[in-house]
Amino acid sequence: MRLAVRPRLLAATLLAALLAAGCGAPGERAGDLPTASDQTDSQRRAQLRLQLAISYYEQRQMATALDEIKQALTAYPNFAEAHSMRGLIYMDMGENRLAEESFQQALRLSPASPDFNNNYGWFLCQNGRERESLSYFETALKSRAYQSPAKALNNAGTCSLRLKETKAAEQYFTRAFQADPGNPTTNFNLAKIHYNQGDYERAKFYVGRVMKAEVMSADVLWLAIRIERKRGDRTAEQSLVTQLRRRHGSSAEFAAYQRGAFDE
Repeated sequence: MRLAVRPRLLAATLLAALLAAGCGAPGERAGDLPTASDQTDSQRRAQLRLQLAISYYEQRQMATALDEIKQALTAYPNFAEAHSMRGLIYMDMGENRLAEESFQQALRLSPASPDFNNNYGWFLCQNGRERESLSYFETALKSRAYQSPAKALNNAGTCSLRLKETKAAEQYFTRAFQADPGNPTTNFNLAKIHYNQGDYERAKFYVGRVMKAEVMSADVLWLAIRIERKRGDRTAEQSLVTQLRRRHGSSAEFAAYQRGAFDE
């Protein structure tokens, strides 16, 4: 599905955590939670630079985002959030060695952070190290403070599929559905799994939830067509074919339909 989790979507979580907790000043009193008043001027400058970096990153201005991160780390070298953000930037730039160094530095500074563990796990999964990635997703999921567990669960499910461990993937996606039932990526992956298992009614249920979210990409419509064909509902199938032809007439999925490649 073309809604696969992209690293840039993880940046907003960094910003939310940053705004909630600040940078963590070294002089805070024991037993106190850090607040903005605990920050030094250097930390405040670093925080501002990180916010700018996230904004540029989301606009796909990678060079500018990287420059803002460099300035954040000049002001506050131990700013873990900035190191993790730099890892995401380098990852999108294809600078994998630098990305890994940045992710690892963030984890050295904050080893229990669920967001840092999820980000590094996704990096590993994207670089052929799926087995290694799973332990980082599991670490992220152990945190009671994790505000978006569906991200790590979806990532773990995707990496499990790459390892051809369908049962584990189904369990991860089911947990993701419980955490965020409206997530189109979760529902699409569950639809595919149940389709491949021959459970076409459950597959229809999940792909229907994707389309109710107004996600009508070619791969979603093609899966829905194949589900209805297996169910024997030719009226529903033809309605979906019409949508696929109208929306994605030049797609590989419509070409597959035209040649009758329903089981490829």
